Formats: sequence, C-alpha cells, structure tokens
Amino acid sequence: MSEQAGDSRFWKTIFGVKSRSEVVGLVRGVAVAGAIMLASLPLADGLGRALLRLQGLDPAGRASPVSGVLVAILLGILLRNLLPLPAALRPGIAFSTTKLLRLGIILVGLKLSFLDVLRLGAWGVPVVAGAIAAGLVFVTWINGVLNLPDRLGTLIAAGTGICGVTAIVSTAPAIEAEEREVAYAIANITLFGLLAMFAYPYLAPRLLATPEQVGLFLGTSIHETAQVVGAALTYREVFSSDAAFQAATVTKLTRNLFLAVVVPLLAFAHLRRRRLAGQAMVVSPARLIPAFVLGFLVMVVLRSVGDATLQRGLAFGLLDATEWRELTTQLGDTWGSRYLLSTAMAAVGLSTSFTLFRGVGLKPFLVGLLAALLVGAVGLALAWLLGGYVHL
Repeated sequence: MSEQAGDSRFWKTIFGVKSRSEVVGLVRGVAVAGAIMLASLPLADGLGRALLRLQGLDPAGRASPVSGVLVAILLGILLRNLLPLPAALRPGIAFSTTKLLRLGIILVGLKLSFLDVLRLGAWGVPVVAGAIAAGLVFVTWINGVLNLPDRLGTLIAAGTGICGVTAIVSTAPAIEAEEREVAYAIANITLFGLLAMFAYPYLAPRLLATPEQVGLFLGTSIHETAQVVGAALTYREVFSSDAAFQAATVTKLTRNLFLAVVVPLLAFAHLRRRRLAGQAMVVSPARLIPAFVLGFLVMVVLRSVGDATLQRGLAFGLLDATEWRELTTQLGDTWGSRYLLSTAMAAVGLSTSFTLFRGVGLKPFLVGLLAALLVGAVGLALAWLLGGYVHL
C-alpha cells in the first residue's frame, strides 16, 4: 500500500475525510459549532439563575436547571434560519453530529456508577423500571394512533422515560433519526420537564407521606437530570428535607444507567419495523449495540470500580477522593455533557431548517404532554406503593 493511500485511509478513519487538506475545512464547521456552544453555556447558566430566583431560591453555588445542550440547539437553529449556511461548514457540522456526539455520550458514562443502583435498593429499582417501561410503551402506542413517524415517537419515549436530552441524542444514531426529529424531541422533553420542575415539588407533599417517596417521584417523573436537581433543591429549601434530595438524585442516576439497556432494545425495534415494512435488513450485534454504547458502558464500569476501590482508600490504588471526583467531573460532566454534547447539538441546530417542520404540526407536543403526564402518574403510584421501603 502506497504512503498516499495509507495517509488517505488514516484521515478517513479518524476524521471521515480523505486528506489532510479536507481536515482544515472540517475544522471550520467544528469551530462554528464550538463557538455556539461557548455562547450557550453562560446563557443557560443565566437563564437557570433566573428560574431559581423565580422559585425563591438563591442561585449562588447551585447548578443551573437549564441545560446548555438545549440552548446550544436553539441558538444553532436560530442562526441556521437567519443566515445562509456556507457549504464549507458542512463537513465539520457532520463531524460534530456524529463523532463528537458519540464521544460525548461515552464520557457521560463517567458520571454514573452501578453503586447508585445498590444505594437505591431492591424496592427503588422497580419504581424506576416501571416508569421507564410505561413511558416507552405508551408513547409508542399514542405515536401510532396520531400517525407520527416511528423514529420521532421513539426519541420522545426515550427522552421522557430515561434521561432527557442524553437519551435522545444517544438513541438518535441507533435508529437513524433525522435532525428535525431530534430537535422536536428535545423541545418536547425540555418544555414538559421544566413545567414538571416547577409544579412537582409543591404537588408531591400533598400526595406522598415520606421524603423518600417524594424523592422517588421527582427522580422518575422529571425528564432532565438538571431539572430533577432543580426540583429537588426547591423541595429541600421549602420543606427542609435532605432525604428527598438524595433520593431524587440517586433515582435519576439509576434511570440514566438504563440507557445502556434501552438503546439496544430501541435499535432492535427500529430494525424490526423496517424489516416488517419490506426493507432488507441485516440485524447484527454492531447495529443493535453501537460502539458508543459499549464505550458508555466501559466508562460506567470504570466509574463503578473507581468508586468501589475508593471506599478502601484510593480509587484504583492511585487517586484520593478529591482527585477522583475532579477527574470524573472534568471528563464526564465538563467535557462530556457540557462541551461535547453541547457542540454536537449546536451542529444539529445548524443542520435544522424551519422548512423541515412543515407537515408535522403540534402533534408531537401532544405526545410529549400525554407521555409526561403518564410517566408522572406511574412514578407517583409506584413511589406511593414502594417508596416506604426505600431508605438511603
């Protein structure tokens, strides 16, 4: 094999381009998406502080309940529809929506540990699983009743049932979703998740008896991790209950771990629908369990082993508690969730024209509303039935 051919294969494998010169063009698109990401993060923090103040909470030192990922995609869509998109940016935008997205999902795994499942206990896990299953089954059914695209319903189901934006962007490549479907699904879970964040902390104590029940309810019925934390903070401040805050956050982290199980199941269902529709499909393990899901699992295992060994002194015998927390926070939260996923969603926004939404209308938001209400009702019922057995 010639040196030129080897060089071409290297750039194709790593960056999806044929030559070093094309990398320069790719960088332009990534740089634009990255600039939108950098603008979205302080804007999301500012909006989050405003929302916390509306609830009577001091925002100092608290995480924003507004995701930078949401603001990034909205800014991307706004710029895409106000300004022409130069052709030179498209390779970098495509790179951001594929490779950077997958890398971000992999690093998010470092935020999660199997030890959280053990903390929630044998009674808490069925609450989480029941809420997820209810969301997936119901959304699939109502999506068919309203005759919406299967992929759109799958994304809304994943976002509602599992973990909001992260579930949507993880499921999208596995089911070959389009940009407009991703944008619609993110708008859905963000809107109804924010409404739940405001309402549920005040509704829960009227319907549930113990802080653990309240925490289970908040953790299973609100979509985004940031929204769950915001709701749990509100409840803690208003009702002076740290137990509910702990239960809510652990429940949400446990929901997030189900991502590794549900994404392959949704990929299988998607391939099965295509095969039943008469399309020739080869169902291989690589299509059912994408490489980025395996990478996500590897990161979860690393986090779990690190947490377990930390209890005996040092994480992996090398890092103390502060060093391990800083490492996992930097890679999983800062780089995975904030930088990479926000850059990828900015690129999705830059790929999304308003013309793509014609003909879909408000039906997806009806699906999202009904799904949010159902998951909330199921979470409430299961928390009432089983929450009394959960003690963190």
